[in-house]
Parts: sequence; C-alpha cells; structure tokens
Amino acid sequence: MKAVLGNTVLAEAPTEDLVKIEGNWYFPPSSLTEGAFETSPTAYHCPWKGDAQYWNVGTGDDRMEDGAWSYPQPIPSSFDRVGQDYSGYVAFDRRVTVSDD
Repeated sequence: MKAVLGNTVLAEAPTEDLVKIEGNWYFPPSSLTEGAFETSPTAYHCPWKGDAQYWNVGTGDDRMEDGAWSYPQPIPSSFDRVGQDYSGYVAFDRRVTVSDD
C-alpha cells in the first residue's frame, strides 16, 4: 500500500504490515518517507485511543497541514479492540491517496 500526496509518496508498506482502524489504514513508522512529516500543534483526544499527534505532510509543492495523525502512546485497552499494538502508526486525511498500487 502507498499513501501519496500529489507526486510525493508519504508512506509505503505491504498491506499485512498495516492496521485498519475505523476505515483508516495506519502505516507503521518504519514505512514513512523521511523528511515528509512535520509535527503539527493541532491537538485531539479520542476517548478510546488517547491523545493524537497530528502531522503536516508532504514535500515541495505537495504539502498539507494536518494531513496525517498517529497515536504515539495509545490507551493500552485499545489494543484489544484493534487487535494489536499500533503505537506510532500513521493514518492519513482522505485527501491523501491511499491505494495498493
């Protein structure tokens, strides 16, 4: 699977390495393109996953504020609901193309 914004590949990993939560594909940290992520100050708290970290994503002209998010330290009980530890995995805004191309 790939996550692409314009001409920039943001992440790429085999489908079996991803986690699907609430309709969003979460990519493992090791699959992220170096230099394509910048910490965003946007705050969000999910009642069952915990505090999210938002990311501004892209490079050059392909940039999107708050285009991705992750849960660096999810609430441990959420692992049972998801089926595995997804700490630091990153999901993308719907405007980022996520496909198996």
